Amino acid sequence: MFIYIKIIHLSNSIIHLENIQKSYFMGSQELPVLKGISLDIFKNEYVALMGPSGSGKSTLMNIIGCLDTPTNGKYVLNGSDVSKMTDDALAEVRNKEIGFVFQQFNLLPRLTAIENVALPLIYAGIAKKERTERAIEALERVGLAERGHHKSNELSGGQIQRVAIARALVNNPALLLADEPTGNLDTKTSIEVMEIFGKIQEAGNTVVLVTHEEDIANYAKRIVRLRDGIVETDIIKEGAFVG
Repeated sequence: MFIYIKIIHLSNSIIHLENIQKSYFMGSQELPVLKGISLDIFKNEYVALMGPSGSGKSTLMNIIGCLDTPTNGKYVLNGSDVSKMTDDALAEVRNKEIGFVFQQFNLLPRLTAIENVALPLIYAGIAKKERTERAIEALERVGLAERGHHKSNELSGGQIQRVAIARALVNNPALLLADEPTGNLDTKTSIEVMEIFGKIQEAGNTVVLVTHEEDIANYAKRIVRLRDGIVETDIIKEGAFVG
């Protein structure tokens, strides 16, 4: 049974995707990956994007994260049409509007947790004192302030992922985008990390999670499944607030 719930309240959408298509080319051969995705995600939603290999979920994640642009269609992020932006403009949007959490933690081993979390603020031109204060505050949000002066080789895998989440939050982004964030973690640590995402969403952030794991997706309040480049099902859990 296919279920597709289409909800359009553009004024309340943090993400508005309208007939998003993406193709890649091998010579003259066109390889369509996304075949017309229309989707709205609202402020303070917790959404999981799922799909098998080849479904288009990674390509969609790259477009939502402004790491790539669609071949056709419209993408409005937090009120700004980013569909046709230049690479420089997209980089600015990424730095201001989106916090990324990846499967690979991408911490710099020579830096402390505080210094790693503060990195995006350096690119934003924030003074050192404020960078440090905001980094400590972000680490407090993930329960890791007491480990702020430790380097990554002194932290467990779960603690390292918490540092990565704090780094994603330090710029107060409109959107937190997590790509397979528990892929390198054991079951117990995965549960702890997913509970942190739940608290982040409850505190007012919008969270979009990309995963192929059913048990991880079930932490979200809404699950969007892709197959063959289209939305197959879009299910909102009972009691979840949308729009």
